[in-house]
Amino acid sequence: MPLPEPFAAAPPLPPALIERFAGIVGQRYAVTDPDDQAPYLKDWRELYVARTPLVLRPGSTDEVSAILKLANETGTRLVPQGGGTGLVGGHLPYEDGGEIIVSLNRMKAIRAVDPAGNTLIVEAGVTLQEAQDAAAAVNRLFPLNIGSKGSCTIGGNLATNAGGTQAVAYGLARDLVLGLEVVLADGRIWHGLRTLKKDNTGYDLKHLFVGAEGTLGIITAAALKLSPAPRAIEAAWVGVASPTAALELLTRAQERAGPAVSGFELMPRNLFEFVLKHMPGTRDPLAAPAPWYCLVELSSAAAAGLRDTLEDVLAAGYEDGLVEDAAIAESVDQRNSFWRWREGMSEMQKPEGGSIKHDVSVPVASAPAFIAEATAACEKLIPGCRVVPFGHLGDGNIHFNISQPVGADKAAFLGQWEAVNKLVHGIVAQFGGSISAEHGIGRMKRYLLPGVKDPVELELMRSLKALLDPNGILNPGKVL
Repeated sequence: MPLPEPFAAAPPLPPALIERFAGIVGQRYAVTDPDDQAPYLKDWRELYVARTPLVLRPGSTDEVSAILKLANETGTRLVPQGGGTGLVGGHLPYEDGGEIIVSLNRMKAIRAVDPAGNTLIVEAGVTLQEAQDAAAAVNRLFPLNIGSKGSCTIGGNLATNAGGTQAVAYGLARDLVLGLEVVLADGRIWHGLRTLKKDNTGYDLKHLFVGAEGTLGIITAAALKLSPAPRAIEAAWVGVASPTAALELLTRAQERAGPAVSGFELMPRNLFEFVLKHMPGTRDPLAAPAPWYCLVELSSAAAAGLRDTLEDVLAAGYEDGLVEDAAIAESVDQRNSFWRWREGMSEMQKPEGGSIKHDVSVPVASAPAFIAEATAACEKLIPGCRVVPFGHLGDGNIHFNISQPVGADKAAFLGQWEAVNKLVHGIVAQFGGSISAEHGIGRMKRYLLPGVKDPVELELMRSLKALLDPNGILNPGKVL
């Protein structure tokens, strides 16, 4: 894949300075051994080879503050890191080995749970699964949900403004935050962990840091919104003829069930065949293959009537030719299987060879037309390629991925990454979409921003970076 434009290498760090940083967290939590560092240098897609002289694992906000204060004084570059599940290189240092990783994975405290106020305060190293479990323990729901929930962390989720499968009903990570605790580049701590639902006392600063990928400050804790836990959940695996039919089914489901539509995923048959082929224990729940599938989920705090609602939506869709066939989950295990298939789709592309991936969004109404136009363009550019677009139709987020032709040379296929990106992103722009829906910009897409951002908007972003991080120590070479 292509690299961003050249970025000035960081100078090697003097051993004495490394010792000063290590002294802040203690030798036990200052990782210098290459084997022990390996988990912090990984990129799931193996696109980057990261190096660092030191991984710091602070255990408190005060230790993070001390690290940033020393880094700011000495001009030392830092790379904040959560669970390490990012896909755009935003959580990894550059290859020159002059940047220190600050891992938040020791900061695991659940500071407060308030079921009456529907709030949860957690530290940045708490995994998404742990946050969900803390909410469930008091009969509440933290609705952010992504496939890597067992390893991704709340700090990383907020830094990248994660989306996921329930965004259609509950919004993105940004919509689920009431307050933040953030350590600024100079070591000052912003104590913004408010749980107020209404607060009109000036600028809403938390939104500067959500989605900023650690370039403006390091999130150390967050106050999160909870919802009542659903008492009923119904899901169906639905065969449809096209994305257009899927969109019409989504519209009808929302008209009939309103906010109870908590998930609506779209995927093509060829991608589901990857799942059937490579995921053990998978079987087709429908009698005959369909060109496309939807995973439809309804959930409600009311226990009665949800199954009838789902059946009514599917029956009406069948009568009107939108639905070819459907299987409604008859158990929790079957519902979990449906989601396991959907959440494993990225991984199931690996055995099929090289894959060029895009995390894009377009207006929901434009999703079918975008998929059709971008698919035709890619198939023309690379004859025989297998286009496998899938994702969250309910919010217009399409993971527009292209797997290599059968039997093709993987390296030669991946060598066309930049040309495919340019083609797909150009079509995204035509539809008024975004080149990054939920994975962020990181290192991978940094060089693309000037081509897609309004110049004034980009200037404002750079001004904020200069104001909050004048010495450029926080995740340099990412986003901007």
